[in-house]
Amino acid sequence: MTLSLATPTVGARLRHFAALAASTLVAVSPVLASPPAAPQAATGTIKGRLVWAAGAVPKPRVLVQKDDPKVKDAICKTQEIDSKELVVDPETKGIANAYAYVLTPAAGFPASEKAAVEAAEKALLAKTPAVVVDQVNCEYVPYATVVYKEQKLTFKSSDPVGHNVDFKPFSNTAINPMLPANGSYPYPIKKAERRPTKAVCSIHPWMEGWVFITDNPYTVVTKADGSFEIKDVPAGTQHVIVWQSLKGFVTTGGNKGQEVTVKAGETVDLGEVKITK
Repeated sequence: MTLSLATPTVGARLRHFAALAASTLVAVSPVLASPPAAPQAATGTIKGRLVWAAGAVPKPRVLVQKDDPKVKDAICKTQEIDSKELVVDPETKGIANAYAYVLTPAAGFPASEKAAVEAAEKALLAKTPAVVVDQVNCEYVPYATVVYKEQKLTFKSSDPVGHNVDFKPFSNTAINPMLPANGSYPYPIKKAERRPTKAVCSIHPWMEGWVFITDNPYTVVTKADGSFEIKDVPAGTQHVIVWQSLKGFVTTGGNKGQEVTVKAGETVDLGEVKITK
């Protein structure tokens, strides 16, 4: 008996080789895993409270009396205007409108802390890309303003009368523009300042406020009870300053700051930072 062997067609051969190649790839191809998530930067919180400890609580100075006949513009005398340079809460003795901030090291934050700083910068700019200093009823509002150097800063007037903005920082451009009624002036920030800068109005000489152009995102203004909380500070040794417009540096260490050790996930409490004279 003669056996007849069928010759595979070209199509069958191609299907055979394709199947063989596919099975080989499955057998040797590695499973590609997702890259590991970047570890969160180690940060902590610094808090405290600025308090008056120099005897009787001082009363604020009255700058403009309500309906003061010596004041020309009616919008400026709709209510009494008190000085904001030293505002002490009678109940808690807390001091408002002071600056509490982490000092940037002279050589910059070390490499181990840069991820935390960059994350805080990014979060701040996403939440508040621009800052406005307003003139309302012939007062600067807010009295104490923080603006990070990468934010946009605008001076504006919500009053129906003219003002000006006399603002002379050390490291940025000095200005003194007129602001017409309901006008505004975008201020070009070139670099950070080492200290807060006073802004005044030459037309209404009692008007003043403070603006601090900072080089990191770790500056806050004390609340009515004097409390402050600086969040997302890099873990490690930091230097903290509390500065008040009438008293200057309040914390120990002067312009070098008070040394503080920040631990990841924890809050370091400075307690009461006292003004004693």
